[in-house]
Amino acid sequence: MGKAIGRFVLKRLGLAVLTLFLLSIVVFAGCMVLPGNVARAILGPFADQRAVDALNHQLGADRPALSLYWEWITKLLHGDMGTSYTFRAPVAPFVRDALVNSLKLAALAFVIVVPLSILGGIVAALFAGRWPDKLISLTSLSLTVIPEFVSSIALLLIFAIWLRWLPLSASFPADAGALTQIYYLLLPCLPLVIVLFGYFARMTRAGVVEAMASDYTRTAILKGLPRRTVIIRHVLRNALLPTITVIASQTSYLIGGLVVVEGLFRYQGIGSLILTAARGKDFPMLQGGILTIGALFIAAVLIADLIFLLVNPRTRTSLR
Repeated sequence: MGKAIGRFVLKRLGLAVLTLFLLSIVVFAGCMVLPGNVARAILGPFADQRAVDALNHQLGADRPALSLYWEWITKLLHGDMGTSYTFRAPVAPFVRDALVNSLKLAALAFVIVVPLSILGGIVAALFAGRWPDKLISLTSLSLTVIPEFVSSIALLLIFAIWLRWLPLSASFPADAGALTQIYYLLLPCLPLVIVLFGYFARMTRAGVVEAMASDYTRTAILKGLPRRTVIIRHVLRNALLPTITVIASQTSYLIGGLVVVEGLFRYQGIGSLILTAARGKDFPMLQGGILTIGALFIAAVLIADLIFLLVNPRTRTSLR
């Protein structure tokens, strides 16, 4: 069994490396086809054309695409993300600081939405077909289709402008403690909670309903086990397995899909960094940010597969 799990992990790691390689090609090609001139974006629309050409040559933007990609990927393999065109400084510190900020926001949203949505899905499944189920299902479905910018604006109006309970901006002071940071990040994390609650709650409900109708659940009930024991030991252990994969796949969204939220709340995260780099034609910054998000997504999916493998005996049996 240990060898089978080892082969499984090695296979997934190989696929992860291949995926990252293909992603690097797609990201680089996407940057190359972006409209506009790199030096012109840096120097401004009124800069002399000779200065623009000289800066393009200095940055290497006038070199063949294949040569640029080889130089970029070679440096990346040695831990060097390149030098920012805009800031004339290494990209890695900017990506690291922005990623830390996004992780703080994502972690707070994660801590709120996961237990809340799992609880909602369990309650909806236990009262399937009755008013709690209909209320939770309708609410979760409705929240899922609301775009982040709509919910963000509505929450800003209600809690920051009308009620003045929470700050308008998510930019907390540099010396802020943990509680102060949570206070500033609570409002921007709510749009993420609203969107993800529907996905997680509906997946949990579907898994619990299926588990409740299974043979092993009926057998446990016929043996006279208490309902609470049946739900905790038999139903939830199997029902939450698909939810683990869904939660892991959405982890990258919490980190990288924050462009709208970070922009509205003036928060310097990885999504805001990527958007700024795209507008300024800062290709090394853009490539480093997107590839970092891709690596996090692949890592989250790999961790979800390993958790699924560990908690589901049938999956381990299939590896033999």
